[in-house]
Amino acid sequence: MKKAIHYLNQFFGQIGGEDKADFEPEIREGIVGPGLLLNNLLAPVAEVTQSIICGDNFFGSRKEEAIERILNFLEDKEFDIFIAGPAFMAGRYGVACGEICKAVKDRFNVPVITSMYIENPGVEMFQKEIYIFPGGNGAVAMRKDMPKMAAFAKKILSSETISSAENEGYLPRGIRLETFKEPTVSGAERAVNMLLKKLNGEEFKTEMPMPVIDRVPIASPIEDLSQATIALVTSGGIVPAGNPDRIQSASATKWGRYNIADLDELQAREWETIHAGFDPAAANADPDRIVPLDALRSFEKEKRIGRIHEYIYSTVGTGTTQAEASRMGTEIAQQLKDANVSAVILTST
Repeated sequence: MKKAIHYLNQFFGQIGGEDKADFEPEIREGIVGPGLLLNNLLAPVAEVTQSIICGDNFFGSRKEEAIERILNFLEDKEFDIFIAGPAFMAGRYGVACGEICKAVKDRFNVPVITSMYIENPGVEMFQKEIYIFPGGNGAVAMRKDMPKMAAFAKKILSSETISSAENEGYLPRGIRLETFKEPTVSGAERAVNMLLKKLNGEEFKTEMPMPVIDRVPIASPIEDLSQATIALVTSGGIVPAGNPDRIQSASATKWGRYNIADLDELQAREWETIHAGFDPAAANADPDRIVPLDALRSFEKEKRIGRIHEYIYSTVGTGTTQAEASRMGTEIAQQLKDANVSAVILTST
């Protein structure tokens, strides 16, 4: 029977939540958490022999160390495939899955597979490097996402022919291979047929899909900062204590506007972060670490900038879809334009 190794973060590795996000890499014999489902789905072709667990914060802040320690765990292990996640919409988890899958593939030359939501940052970073299956945006999708990874893993381990991304279900990797159509139709005929369909307003499918990139023109530089109005906007979730607008701590669909006209800084206990994607301790101890009102106010007093806009705008970035982010950004931008704001300092985490 073939052998698989499964990578998990601290939450799915049953270590704990955000308070355990600094958990150091560890390898365990056998199955942990979602590995039970994966193991059942891989049968009878393969079994999960070891599980690797690493905290999202540890991997993100000490990436090289995390990767090297995990690769060292695997040096004396016999395994035929490496599977990570699924990571859903968890950004740090998705990036960690992508990083470790790529490192394992490069070091041990074994197939690697993961799954994550299409808007997880790990997709854009590693889509061309590894097999990534599109998944749901939350753990409730586990029973739909895991079977896709397992079925593909069994196909690879059984030495079956791997077809196109469209046929297999993984995200396109930008690799083009020569293939033959059945029945045989020349490229010239296919191109003319597509052109005729396009001219007649009929549906057609190109054989050379091109990526659609949403580009925003770079704004002109501010000629005189001493006359400029600067606004502070953040996706770090800084809000007045109590979160009066009930902005979601993840997958946000709301943003808030808060008056800071009479403030020189954001005081602890009067302001807090409701962001669920990082340890809030440092931000809550000094909210200016996320929204640097204190530093900008000193620039204002020194006449290095004209003035600070009287409101800050805040939402949460983790898990927020591109569609919601675009909508909220458009709404905030309109308010800034209406207030004749010259420039924005946009802080994240």
